[in-house]
Formats: sequence, C-alpha cells, structure tokens
Amino acid sequence: MDRFDYVIVGAGSAGCVLTSRLSENPATSVCVLEAGPSDWHPYIHLPAGFIKTFHMKSINWAYQQEVGPWTGGRSIYAPRGKTLGGSSSINGHIYNRGQRMDFDTWAQMGNRGWGYADVLPYFRRLEKRVGEGEDIYRGREGNLTVTTMNWRDPLCEAFMEGAVSLGIPRNPDYNGKTQEGVSYCQRTIDKGLRVSGATAFLKPAMKRPNVHVRTHAHATEIIFEGKRAVGVRYMKGGHGGTPVEVRANKEVILSGGTYNSPQLLQLSGIGSPDLLQAHGIAVRHALPVGEGLQDHYAPRTVARVKDIRTINELRRGWRLWVEAMKWATARKGLLSLSPTMVYCFWHSGESAESSDLQLTFTPASYKEGVQGQLEDEPGMTVASWQQRPESRGYVRIRSADPFAPPIIQTNYLDAELDRRVIVGGMKLARRLLKSAPLSPYYAYEDFPGPNVNTDDEFLAAATERGTTTFHPGCTCRMGPADSTWAVVDDQLRVHGLQGLRVIDASVMPRMISANLNASTMMIADRASDLIRGKKPMEAARVPDAAVA
Repeated sequence: MDRFDYVIVGAGSAGCVLTSRLSENPATSVCVLEAGPSDWHPYIHLPAGFIKTFHMKSINWAYQQEVGPWTGGRSIYAPRGKTLGGSSSINGHIYNRGQRMDFDTWAQMGNRGWGYADVLPYFRRLEKRVGEGEDIYRGREGNLTVTTMNWRDPLCEAFMEGAVSLGIPRNPDYNGKTQEGVSYCQRTIDKGLRVSGATAFLKPAMKRPNVHVRTHAHATEIIFEGKRAVGVRYMKGGHGGTPVEVRANKEVILSGGTYNSPQLLQLSGIGSPDLLQAHGIAVRHALPVGEGLQDHYAPRTVARVKDIRTINELRRGWRLWVEAMKWATARKGLLSLSPTMVYCFWHSGESAESSDLQLTFTPASYKEGVQGQLEDEPGMTVASWQQRPESRGYVRIRSADPFAPPIIQTNYLDAELDRRVIVGGMKLARRLLKSAPLSPYYAYEDFPGPNVNTDDEFLAAATERGTTTFHPGCTCRMGPADSTWAVVDDQLRVHGLQGLRVIDASVMPRMISANLNASTMMIADRASDLIRGKKPMEAARVPDAAVA
C-alpha cells in the first residue's frame, strides 16, 4: 500500500494549484487521483475545441440535472471536466474574478481571512496578466496567463457602442477597480492555446519526483480510522477495474468539484443521516453535505443578422479551412477564440447597488439556445444571467454505487427575486441588440421574439430555453461550526473530522458575480498556505470604492 503526505482527489483547477504549491517542498510527497485520462486530446488545447469537448464523454462527466420547477419540464445538461485540468480543460476560457462585495460577504458570513483584501494577493500571485490593468489589482509573474480577446469584429464593436449609448461605460479591466461596464473578454489563452490548470500548474509540478499523478483512478470511498481520514479507495481503470488503496500521512483533500466532492463524502458516510440510511450507508458524521447548490441560469436572446458575416458562416466549408490554416501557421483566427467575446456587467434596475447582471455577446447563434451547436442561419446572441441568485438546490447520491451519477437539482428561479432579475436581464439584452449602432446589422429578434413583451411572457421564455452557464458551487459551504449549513470551516477542514479538507468551488458559501474558474484557483492557492502553516499573504490595501 502506497503512502504519501497528501492525497488529492481530483486534478481539476483546485487540485492542480494545490499540487503545484504543496510539492514546492521536496520533502513533501503528493498523490493526485484523477478519474479521467491525461489531457492529451488536441481539442482540449485548441481554444475553439470547446465545441467538441462539450459532449466528449471520454473527458467529460456529462451529467444531467433533474427537471426543475422552472425549467419547462427539461433536464438540463451539466458538463464537467474529467481529465487533467478538470473543467479548466473544457471550459470557455473566461477569466473573471467577481466583485469586491462577493468576498466581503463570505467574510461577513463568519469566514475569517476570505474578504476581498485578503484574497486579492492570491489572485495576483496566480496570474500572469498580459495587457491592461493596474498592478494593485493584477499579477504579472504567476503561472496563469490571462490575455484579452484580440479579435476585432464589427458586430462586437457595434454591440459595445450600443451599450455605451444606453449609459453603460466601456471598462478596460473588469477584474480591476470596478467590474461594471462593457469590454472584450479576458481569457486564459496564450499564443492561440488554452491555458488550463494542468498546463499552468500541474504539468510543471509533475517534473518533480515528489509528485505522483494517477489517471483513470475513480475514487470510491474515503478511508477513516475513527474520525480521522487516512486514505482513499479507488478503482484503477474505472468501473470494473482493480480496487486500490492509497494512504495519507497528513491529509486527504477533496478537489473533485461541486458535484463529485459531496458525492464522495456521502458515499463515505458523511452527510444527511436520512439520505445515507436510505441507501444503506452507515452514518459516520452528520453534516449538510450537498445542500445549498447554486448556479447561474441564462436565457439567450437571439437576433438574426443582415449585411455581414457571422461565425456561423466562417465555421463552414472553405472558410473553415482558411481559419484552420491561420491557426496552424500563426495560432490566430477563428480557432483561437473563446465562445464568448464581449462581457457586459450592469444593473437589472435602479435599486441594485452594484451590477447584478452579467451579459455576454457573441456574433454567432446556437441551436436550441445551447452553446456548442452552431445554427446554419447567421445570428448574434446575448446571454444574460443574474450574478447572485438566491435559489438553492442540492447534490445527493442516487445510490451506494460510486459510479452512479449524483442527483443534481439546482432549483433555478425558485426564488421570486431571481425571476424578477432574469426578466430584467432579458429586457436589457433586447435593448442592447436593438440599439442604434447595431441597427445596420439587425434583421429581427428570433428568440424570445417580438410577441414577447410582458414580464410573464419573458419569464415563460426563460423557462423554455434557459440553460446553465456551467458555474455550479456551494455544496460543501464554508462557515462556522455552529451554523446549520456549513460543511467546512474557514480553514476548509471538514467540521467534526480530522485530516480531511474540501478545496474547490463547492466550499463557496454563496455564489459570486463571476465565472468560477479564477476564484476556484484562488481558493486553492490560499488553502495551500493554510495547509502548510504558512503565514497568509499580507492583505491588500485597496481604495474603499475598489470593486463594484
């Protein structure tokens, strides 16, 4: 039986950063268990390859959510990365940290050291920012290269001018002093290639002799001695494979993500007693594991385009071959792009103190409003979502079989506030697409369509076609031990147990105003100092009005 100081379950964004940091000490041994394969597939590294990885079950868990109260009877697809780099190897490349208030709220919920001033130094330490940004907010020497979209498209320019015409300012850096405004996207793409957690952090660490990465290793149970986690059981080769045990001298760390970390805890007897007993699992420790799931839910407004080519046409026939040659010879062109090109952060109404809407613009349109399948007819799309939803769902085991996918119920739009804000977002999306600067290219609104005008009609359209934005979090929430909802403390240690931490997006106590990859890496980086007993980085000194 092999022994290591740390056993990390999951080589996703958090696991890659943790492995890099913990292995800096050559006397510390780290074993990483990844259920999927290595990240060898070319589509992972080709930025436009996200269209393919979106449905590739060899590197994607390809989960399905349960039908929700406001999803129109639909089960929404929930892709998650299953390879080195995890979801950072299949995502849309976006780098978006969130607002100052997001992290200050975490601290106000009882989590010491997780306010904005505390976490900003870790964002900076991770990042190699190429482009605009004040050094008080941006890092220049980290492993994670962050660039700005360098594609200049007339539709994108017209969209941004349209936003300005509605009073939304251009913002050169939404990860800087303030998030509000409109700009080209910042993304983890460098020289035409994806920058994932694996390429930025894990691969360099794997050159060290104290790092041991095991792929095709599906974790099935945490091993305990009393209340202390001492190892992990996994199946080598996946379902039907060989059972293996690996032991941890110091800690077991779960970095499987928002769906898989609570699933493994529940399979190991940690969770709701009623749930565990219903599946014949002995209760080791009662905690609200899997409860509190949050995600961003986005309807996509689609307009037909005239008198200009969109990505829909460029991705077909001889034009695609031209774009392929551009990428092969210079790492430029269409295949070097992210799925989203322009970001806009604004208010759903006058009462919102900070932006509560995130909107994205793409000079393309997708079948059934789902990213990943381009339509034949040219179009442009604005996705709009509420940044800080109130609705909460859950992740629960379906059975005691570790290979059965978990039950994922997000309860989108269950809270009345969420329904109001999502309608406000759709109305703003329509105004943006119908703005004067876009009028030379705007033909007509295809979805939700000109017959949709009342709040109830907009809400019905959101129910019909809204989808996940692939930002699940909050299923192993960080908070005080005397709360009714927390699973881990502010050191990310599982309450009531020893030698066990959860370090991934599941520990977020509430959703942030952003895509989650950047903050998941930040969580792991700060956690690495906590694990090693290092003094936390000095809190940043930022102006009072820093991030809106």
